[in-house]
Order: sequence, then structure tokens, then C-alpha cells
Amino acid sequence: MLTKERKGKIISEYKTNESDTGSPEVQIAILSSRINELTEHLKTHKKDHSSRRGLLKMVGTRSSLLKYVKNKDIGRYRNIISRLGLRK
Repeated sequence: MLTKERKGKIISEYKTNESDTGSPEVQIAILSSRINELTEHLKTHKKDHSSRRGLLKMVGTRSSLLKYVKNKDIGRYRNIISRLGLRK
């Protein structure tokens, strides 16, 4: 589970300006953190299909946000991909 402190740390690391909490970069970073945690959960709980469905929804949302950033500014896209270590 993503704690309040960890979420705040992610927001402060990926924000684009001082009052930023909802930019695509921040949303992608938070989703990536939640996806990584849920992936670890599913490695031990293989039959947890409801969590697997949530994971797939999060992956789709992250993919949509990445497409949006890629269409708006390719430099920002490459930056967020390299910082998060995503393969694209």
C-alpha cells in the first residue's frame, strides 16, 4: 500500500513546479509505484484475480498518460521513461 509519506516523496521528486500534484509525470510515477507493489503482491497470491484486474486497469491508465505526454512533448516523455526505468 502506498503510504502518505511515500506518495509525498514521489510527488516532490516528479513535480514540475512548486504547487504541482496532478501533472502527468506525477500521475505516471504514482501509478508506476502502485503497479510495482501490486506486481509483488501477485507473485505470492497467484489466484487474486480481482487485484489482477485492478493492475491491468492501472497499466492501461499509465499507458494512456504516457501516450498523452509523448504526443505533447517528446522530451518530457523520454525524461519520464528514463527516470522510471520503463521499457519503451
